[in-house]
Amino acid sequence: MAGKAVFVLGSFVVACSAKVSRFPRPGESLAAETVTIEPGGKGLNQAIMARRLGAAVDGLLAVGDDLAAAFAAPALERAGLPASLLVRLKGSTGSGIGFTDASGETCLAVAPGANLALTADHVGDRAQAIADAGLVTAQFEIGDAPIEAAFRLAREAGVATLLNPSPFRPIPAAILARTSILIVNETEARSLSAALGREMDAANLGQDFARELGPALLEQGPDLVVLTRGAAGALAVAAGAPAIAQAGFPVAAIDSLGAGDAFAATLGVRLAAGRPVPEALRDAAAAGALTTTRHGVFDALPTLAAIAAMSGG
Repeated sequence: MAGKAVFVLGSFVVACSAKVSRFPRPGESLAAETVTIEPGGKGLNQAIMARRLGAAVDGLLAVGDDLAAAFAAPALERAGLPASLLVRLKGSTGSGIGFTDASGETCLAVAPGANLALTADHVGDRAQAIADAGLVTAQFEIGDAPIEAAFRLAREAGVATLLNPSPFRPIPAAILARTSILIVNETEARSLSAALGREMDAANLGQDFARELGPALLEQGPDLVVLTRGAAGALAVAAGAPAIAQAGFPVAAIDSLGAGDAFAATLGVRLAAGRPVPEALRDAAAAGALTTTRHGVFDALPTLAAIAAMSGG
C-alpha cells in the first residue's frame, strides 16, 4: 500500500481513566493512584497507531459542539494527523471512563455522543478517498450505516477492510460480507458465537475458535479472522490454511487500555503493506504488549522502531 492512506472510520472520545488497586464494588468509593484525561476513542487510537507505523492516515472522526471538542484538533496535530479528519456536528463529543486495576486489567464505559451522528452521507462525501485508500478500518463506537457504506465503497474499489466489533453488538450480514479482516477478543468471540447460535467452551476457547467459529465466520465474508487473547497472544484463521498461533510477548503490564487498538491497527497496516500473516500477527502482538507497559493510551502507543525491537522484525 505504498503511498496509500489508511482510512479510519471514527471514533473520537475524551477518555478519563483511573488507576486503582482493584475495581470498586457497587456503592463504593476508592482512592485512585492516578487519573488521566486524554483524547482517545478506538478510531483515534487506531489512527495514531497507523501513523506511528509510518502510514498516511485519512478518515472521519466526529466531534460535537461542546467544550470537550476542543481536545480534538490539538490531539491530531500532536499525533501528526490531518485536521481534515474532523467532522464537527451538533451535540456532545464522545466521552468515556475506565478503571485499571493493579494487574493491568481494565473495565470501561463509553458514551458515543457525536460518533453516533456520523452518517452514510458523511462517508459518501469521502468516496474518492476511500477508493484511493490502502485499507479502511472501523469499530463499533460508531453506527452501522457509515460502516456499511464505507465498506461497500471500499470493496467495490478493491480496497481491504478491517472490522473490530467493539463494543460488541451483532454484526449485520451486509457489513460482515464486506469485511476482509475481522478481529475479536475472547469476550467478543463468545458474544459473536452466541449471536450465531453457537456455544463456545471457555476452557478450550482457542480450539473452538480455530475449529468452529473461525471457519463459520469465514463462510460469511472475511478472508481472515483473528482472535486476540491478551497476554496469551492471538490466533488467526484463514480459508484453506492451518490456524496460526502467535504467542504473547511477556511484559510488565500496567494498563491494557488501547492494547486492542494497537493490535488491530498494526495488523491491518502490516497486511496492507504486503507482509505475510505470521509476520503481521507477530508485529501486532508486539504493539499490543508494548501499549500495556505505560499508563494511558495516547503516549503508550508504540513506534515502528519499538515494535521491531521487540518482535525482531
